[in-house]
Amino acid sequence: MKVKIEKIVFGGAGLGRLEDPEKPNGLGASGRVVFVWNALPGEEVEFELIKKEKTHWEGVATKILNPSPARLEPKEAHYLSCSPWQIMTPEEENKWKIEMAKETYQKIGGFDCELELAGNDVDWGYRNKMEYSFAETVNHLTPDPSPCKGEGNIMLSFFERGKKVRQCIEACELANPEINRVAKVILSWINKNKIPMRSLKAMILRSNLKNEVIAALFIKDKLEFKDFPKLDKNFVGFKLYYSTHKSPASVPTALLHAEGQDYLTEKILGTELKYGIFSFFQINIPVFEMALKDIGQHICNPCNLCPKSVVNSVVDFYSGVGSISLPLYNMYKGAVLVDNCAEAIEFARENIDAVGKPPHPRTPLLGKERGELVAECMPAEKMTELITSDKIIIVDPPRAGLHEDVVKRILAQKPARVIYLSCNLSTQARDIKLLSEGYGVVFTKLYNFFPRTPHVEGLVVLEITK
Repeated sequence: MKVKIEKIVFGGAGLGRLEDPEKPNGLGASGRVVFVWNALPGEEVEFELIKKEKTHWEGVATKILNPSPARLEPKEAHYLSCSPWQIMTPEEENKWKIEMAKETYQKIGGFDCELELAGNDVDWGYRNKMEYSFAETVNHLTPDPSPCKGEGNIMLSFFERGKKVRQCIEACELANPEINRVAKVILSWINKNKIPMRSLKAMILRSNLKNEVIAALFIKDKLEFKDFPKLDKNFVGFKLYYSTHKSPASVPTALLHAEGQDYLTEKILGTELKYGIFSFFQINIPVFEMALKDIGQHICNPCNLCPKSVVNSVVDFYSGVGSISLPLYNMYKGAVLVDNCAEAIEFARENIDAVGKPPHPRTPLLGKERGELVAECMPAEKMTELITSDKIIIVDPPRAGLHEDVVKRILAQKPARVIYLSCNLSTQARDIKLLSEGYGVVFTKLYNFFPRTPHVEGLVVLEITK
């Protein structure tokens, strides 16, 4: 089938309208809506249909009939699985990220804004966390078997977009190179020990800016081994988990082996933070620091309801190990960090202890004695009593956005300012719409945490209006 692409929509696919032969008017005057990957605005493409929904179809362009001037040759064969915007120039990427965000905020959030996209020129090797699946080379599951060539029968893999087919890969260009190297070390050990495909689930690897890597391998059988992947100066920690077959996710059901460190450290705005394999931590640290500096401006800046002499206290919901509030701890009086991940909160408590030591002494701020820094392991919706009118609220929720109980408590207690960082602009816009009953938007900005992908982070600051 052929279709002409009109624009790129939230999520990252190109939108076209396809005439439905059974319904001449399609789903409207312009025809059936189809979302096509590997397609840019202005291009006419032939596409393979991969999904049918009542409201739209989804496909992947297999032939570009008139390429856009902004089209680039993708760097990887598996680009649609991990970074589908390898096909466009960085300038085109930035343009569409801003356009998608404006449309999302307007349509879902009900507000218009001018947007700036902050980032740097590092498009590759920026990811400090990767999760790989596995595939057998003998199955020839990719259209071109060349990516499956390698030692042994097991290879790293991603799932093809929109399909349940595993695509074998050598490495991923988005990942820190040391993550790719360590992944190959573990893969070699897997093949050496002839671990069957049926026993393998996934592998998670994390790195820091010092190029240290920790890794966790998840298997579906309680197997025993005489040796394990060899650690080195950069590969500093390895864990092997039994993960129940009852869940497709990488669930750590039982620890079978641990060696080396179970954590990494990273300096963020000069503050060293510790985090583990399961802890929420930012993916692209240099760009995250840009967002953090902007957040800091809105923690210490008094709003029209607060005199300059008042030092704010902070509630940091969905805090992870404290990557937002702790590097900024000199800008507020005290804070409570809340997260439902036990590992993250354990590290958050260690990080709280560490920021009280030199070179970051807890000195009085604006003449006020510093309050406590506390971390609590609990879902945000179970600790809404922390939301009071004298607090600054910081939220960086998962893709599902804020729990309705958090929104209700904010509207009831009316804290002067809410600082909302999000990896999902659609749920962020939804929540801002709900909060518009009592709050207005005073600051918006985008951050390109994920170059060559459709993903973008948004920061919105809300101040009380009623």
